[in-house]
Order: sequence, then structure tokens, then C-alpha cells
Amino acid sequence: MKSGILPICKPEGLSSARVVSLVKKISGAKKVGHMGTLDPFATGLLLCGIDKGTRISQFFLNGTKKYKAKICLGIETDTFDCTGIIVQKADSLDAISKEKIIELINEFKGQQKQIPPAYSALKHKGKPLYKYAREGRKISKPAREIEIFEISIEKIEIPFIHIDVLCSAGTYIRTIAHDVGKKLGYGAHLAALSRTETCGFSLEDSLDLNDLEKMDTSEIDKKIIPLTQALFFMPAHIADIKLENKIRFGQKIDFDDGLPKCDGFLRILTKTEELAAIVEYDKTNCEFNYCCVFSN
Repeated sequence: MKSGILPICKPEGLSSARVVSLVKKISGAKKVGHMGTLDPFATGLLLCGIDKGTRISQFFLNGTKKYKAKICLGIETDTFDCTGIIVQKADSLDAISKEKIIELINEFKGQQKQIPPAYSALKHKGKPLYKYAREGRKISKPAREIEIFEISIEKIEIPFIHIDVLCSAGTYIRTIAHDVGKKLGYGAHLAALSRTETCGFSLEDSLDLNDLEKMDTSEIDKKIIPLTQALFFMPAHIADIKLENKIRFGQKIDFDDGLPKCDGFLRILTKTEELAAIVEYDKTNCEFNYCCVFSN
């Protein structure tokens, strides 16, 4: 089976880990891993690394993401989403105006600090925060820098607000929902969430698990995005035979090998455009360091 990325449309009710397990079973791949988790209640785009594709997940975790979200006003939950216990319920929403909602949602655009929810997979002393929360101990993590690049209202149907959000990695949409409720004074939670884009990949190009089950190995293989293509956002350099051999044996490489000056990561490809390695330029020592090597 070809190594690369398989974009999957995660259904509601399955954990990201369960989706990975099913993809591995259906495809017969030796290794499968996801590149950015989705909560079980959420749906949408889940990038799955296949075999050697699992080794490039680090280059996708910090990419931008786009979501469609449905906020429910008037009900606040302990998890900030639809899976939690109701902790506050408004008597009436009659005083909420659509104009006020529009004004408030626009205020979320830009760089800001966001406090991660107590019910999250972030770890404290090696243990996920949600496990502490379920034990009755809510651990507070410091606020983190995030950025909302775009946020817009698709429609307002009180008690629901449907929004589209383009944001940086590490942004919690359910925290946005919770904060909207707090600022309006009526409470709110995230009722539904779908990831529509991540790192340049779109939900439109993803595979449904039911469709994946109907495919044979050769059909699945055609759907896997090759390593080189998956890293389209990274500059590339075609290696000559000498450079290929140095990479194969893990030897030091530098500008004398024809490598271009670059900031950050660089794909090194074979003449047949297979991914040979990913390197990173070290400005301090003026040398290239290996991140991943794929040559046999």
C-alpha cells in the first residue's frame, strides 16, 4: 500500500482513535495515525497518515483549520458542549437581539488569549485534563495565544447561531461558544461542530467510512495522497545521485550539495519525485539537520 495521507470524513459518535482503528482494519495498512483529533460528537475532516505518512504528522498539527459550528444559547454545560451536564439555563431569550449577536461575534476576530477548557485532552503531569475533571478536580491551564482569522455568521435561528470559523491550531470552538454565552449573559454551549478544512485539505475531498468499506485495496491506494503531494506547502529540491546516496547513509549535507537557502523545512525529492527526506536549515550552525529520512 502507498504511503501518504487519506482524508476521512469522521462521523458523529466515534472517537478519532476509533476512526484510525477502522481505517487500519479496512485498508490493511501497517500503520495509521490521525493528524489532529476531533471530539466524538464532532464530525468532518480527519487527516489519517498511512504507513510512512504517520511520520509527517508533525508538519500538520500547527496548520490553520476551518469549522462550521452551531452554538445553542440559553444553556450552559460543564464541558462547554452538548455532551456535558447542564449547569445553567436561561428562563427566556426574548431580550436577545440579532444585532447584538452580530456585534459580539465580530469581536472574536483577531489574535487573543484563550483559556483551554477543563474538559480537554491537554495533559497535566502526563494525565489528560478531562480525566481530572471527571474526578471532580478541574485543572486550569494558562491562557494560550490563538488567532481567529475569519469568523462569520451563517444564520441566526434563536436559540441557535450558526457560524463559520477559520482559526489557528489550538483554538477551542467550544470555548468560543461558552464565551459568547457569558458575554450575552444567558449562557451557551457548542451544539454541533464540523471541521471543513485543515492545512489546505478540504472536507469535499474526504472519504466516508461507509464508502471506504466498499473499496478494495487498489481503489483505496488511489485515494491516498502521496507524501510529496501532501507536503505541497513545503519548498522542494530535486536531489542528484550523489545527494541521494548521502541521504541514504545519513551523511552530513550542506550548500555544497546544491541545497537552496531556505527558512524552515525543505523537501528533498528523488529524480522520480519520491520523497527522500525532510530537512531543516539551522541558521546558527549554517547546516541542514535531518527531520525524516525516507530513502531505503
